[in-house]
Formats: sequence, structure tokens, C-alpha cells
Amino acid sequence: MKLQRSLTLSLMAWAFGALLMVWGGFVVLGYRTGIHEADELTDGHLASVALLQLAQNPGPVGARGDVASLPGLSSLKSHDYQRSMSVVVWNAAGEVLLRTGEAPAVSFKPDEGFETLQLGTPPVAWRAFSRWDGPARQKKVMVLLGISERDDLARDIAEQVAEPGFWLLPVVALALGLAIRRGLRPLYALARDVDALDIHQPAPLRSPHPQREFTAVVNSINTLAARYQAAVSRERDLASELAHELRTPLASLTLQAHALREAGPGGGNEQRLVQLERDALRAGQVLSNLLALARASRTELVEAMQEVDLDAIARVEVGDFGQAALDSGHELALASPGPFALSGHPVLLALVLRNLIENALSHTPAGTSVEVQLDPQARWLQVCDTAGPASDAPASAPRHHALGLGSGHRVVEKIAAIHNARFAEVPAPAGFRRCYRVVFDAAPAVT
Repeated sequence: MKLQRSLTLSLMAWAFGALLMVWGGFVVLGYRTGIHEADELTDGHLASVALLQLAQNPGPVGARGDVASLPGLSSLKSHDYQRSMSVVVWNAAGEVLLRTGEAPAVSFKPDEGFETLQLGTPPVAWRAFSRWDGPARQKKVMVLLGISERDDLARDIAEQVAEPGFWLLPVVALALGLAIRRGLRPLYALARDVDALDIHQPAPLRSPHPQREFTAVVNSINTLAARYQAAVSRERDLASELAHELRTPLASLTLQAHALREAGPGGGNEQRLVQLERDALRAGQVLSNLLALARASRTELVEAMQEVDLDAIARVEVGDFGQAALDSGHELALASPGPFALSGHPVLLALVLRNLIENALSHTPAGTSVEVQLDPQARWLQVCDTAGPASDAPASAPRHHALGLGSGHRVVEKIAAIHNARFAEVPAPAGFRRCYRVVFDAAPAVT
């Protein structure tokens, strides 16, 4: 069984991932910035020491010894950012006036400025800054600092800049997780309300959901619940009506069969057999309409609509009822100007035509004209007949027996609703007495 993913965990994972990437970028940038600024700082110290040294008068050559040899010098270096710098002072002739610090001996050169020197054996990198005392060039000072010591300072500063980020990241992540969970609380509430909906008695969501993002979802759920309740109510009413329709012929079948068994030979048995046949046909048609409704519901759920030609469907159905119309003494015709394209279920549309044609043939006497009419421009189909209501027919007129059922029209109503169409009885055109029409929505414009 595949585990369902949690929206909360997914949001937290994405948020923490993005936070970690951004935070990591800032830490790397801070570390590199710290190293760069430490380099600038040490270079500034070198230049400052050189200027201070130039402001002093070291006296004659050899007047001052090597400061590095003084006792207790190492104890003076007690601050993290205090560096052990080396100083060399030359006169114009290149003679050393003063040398202090740990740097090896440096050869005299007239150049000045920043440079990186390889001194000692084995060679070690030193950062140096040298400068003359002015245009007279009477004295030159060079201040040196080991590259390794400068790098240690740079790393120390960079770590001090970056370290708070690592300590703060878990705190920010925890706060972000709590904020996400708190922000998703309305979604949890909506999920609980949806889960609490009763599928048998759907009602609108009770809890308020003021967030704009949930408005469309709540409205859609409430609309779906209302449609479902209306559909269930219609199906329940229809099932009740069909059950009542079916109960009547079944009861009549039972009574007629009992009467036949009790009666002797003759004695009106022929009339009872005719009634038995009619009741059996009536029960069969009710069952057929029940199956048609079930088929319509299944088609609506599992089959997608497709482009169909209603004119072609009508020609097939009219042709199939040709022999039945001939046997019952009816005239059956089709009036259609040509193709009638629409989006729908071909099986259900054929069922609409079949029910309307069968209803017209069953409820009109022999000699009646039944015509299927299509209008692709107005987007409707209708079935008209010349007989009118049964009460209008003369008593002596031969009639095809009518079952008196409205369930066929209920099937047509349901299929019309599936196709967003309307079914109703309309005023009959000239030459006809009764007409039932299905009107489809206008076809979408072609862009």
C-alpha cells in the first residue's frame, strides 16, 4: 500500500530546503567577506605601523638592538587580534638602522608598497609593506607579517561572522515549522468538515472558512453537495414512482392469474388473457425504463462525451421502428435538413429518440402520423403526432393499446439533463396535434 504524502511535511521540507540554501549562501558569502576584510585589515595595520615608525628617530646605526631579543616580549601578545609584526629600517645607503620581530633578514630594495616575499630557509611567505620617509629618501621602513598568521586572523574573523548563523539556523527552522503548522490550521479544519459530511444527507459546510484561498473550494463542495442531494432526491422520487407503476401491473397479473385458475373453461377467459398480456407488457416497459435510467446514470459517470451526428442517429432509430409502425397502422417519418453535430453520448441520445417514438406509437390510434423533426440551427429535436390526447380520439377509432406510462418521459428528462438540455411539451406545428421537444444548448463558437 502506497503511503500518502503529508502536505505539512512537504511544505516544511521545501521551506527548510530553501532556507538552508539561502542560509548556506549567506554563510559562504560572510566567510569569504570576513577573509577579505581581514586581509584588508592586516594590510592597513602594516601601513599604519610603517607610518608610525617613520615618525620616530631611530638614532645612529646600531644605536638600538633587536627588539625581538628583549625578554618577556611573547607575554605582551595577549589579544586575539594582536599580531607579531616585524620591522626593518634602512638608511639611504641600504644600511639597517633597526630590525625587530621574527622575520628573517630582508635584502634592501629601493621599491616601496605592498608585496609578498618568500624569506628564510625553507622559504616562508611574508606580507610586507615598505615606504620611504619622503622625497629626500633618507630612511626606508618595511613592516612584515607572516602570511600564515594573517590567514589565521582572517579565518578567526570569518568564523566569528559565520558562527552565529549555524546557531541561529535550528531556531529559525523550528519557528518556521511552527508557523507553517499554524498557518495550515484552517486547512485541517476544512478537511475535518469535509470528512464529517454525511454522503446520505449532504449539508453545506458548517464551520466558517474566511480565507480567500478556501472560498472556491468551500463553494464547490457546497455546490456538489446540493447537486448530489437534488440528484438523490430526484432518483428517490423516480424510484418511488416506478415502483408504484410496477406494483399495479404485478397486482393485476396476480388477480388475473387467480381468476383464470378459479374460472372453468370459457367464461371470459379470453378477455382475462388479453388483460394478462397488457399487464405483462406494462411491467416489462417499467423494467425497461428502470434499466434505461440505470444505464444513463452509469454512462454519465464513466463515459466521456463525444462529437456525434444526431441526424445519423435519428435515421437509424426511425428505420428500426419502421416495421413496428407498419404493424400498428402508423405513418412514421423523419424531417431533417441534414447533419446535426453536438457533443453527447450517442447511446443515450438514441435512447431519447427510441422512448419518444415508442411513446408516440403506443399512445396514438392506428392511422396516426408520427414525425421526428430536427433543426440544427435552433438546436432541437422533437417528435410530433396528429392524434392529440387520447380523449380526443373517437370511441369507435381502432387504437393501439396504450400503457399509460410517464416513466418513458422521465428517462428522456434525465438524459436531457445529462446533456444540459431541456425537455418539455411544446405547441405543435401546423398539421400536428401534440409535440415533445428536447432543446440543446448553443454550440460553442469556433475560434
